[in-house]
Amino acid sequence: MKTRLTFFAIGSSLALAALSLPAQSASTNSLPLTQTVKYQEALEHDRSLGEQSLLPPGLKEKMRLTDEQRIELKPIEVDFAKTSRQYQTDNQPRIDAAQEELRRARESKDTALIQAARQQLQDVWAGLQRYRDTSLIHVKPLLTPGQITILEDPKNQWRENHGAEANDPSAN
Repeated sequence: MKTRLTFFAIGSSLALAALSLPAQSASTNSLPLTQTVKYQEALEHDRSLGEQSLLPPGLKEKMRLTDEQRIELKPIEVDFAKTSRQYQTDNQPRIDAAQEELRRARESKDTALIQAARQQLQDVWAGLQRYRDTSLIHVKPLLTPGQITILEDPKNQWRENHGAEANDPSAN
């Protein structure tokens, strides 16, 4: 009986403490759960390279690539990663300037400035798109028609996925 009373007292105090905690602002978690899960899964599987990777996070899983297809895709991804690193090296001053502008915009907490700064950073990385397109030309022969449909779906493209990042709490 004494143990139950102790647990009841501790449990009650925890419940009261939890009620007194301030609620989290709605703006810090405005991404849909599926989008948040996608980002977390990407981090866990070392796919957090952003636009520097050939395919967006989760796309290989969505296309349900076979082990053989993944093996054939690997050299293309490695080549694109090398090209991406070289592009980043060549454009590092522009990338740094855009990232600094984004940092200042976030500090100001002005949504319009944040959007403009993100666009500036995306524009710097947009130069990599022609290399991505060339690499994807080599990927398509490895895929089935159904997989190509998934690959070409606008929802699965880098540019179309950036809209949700405006409210990504991990990016702020």
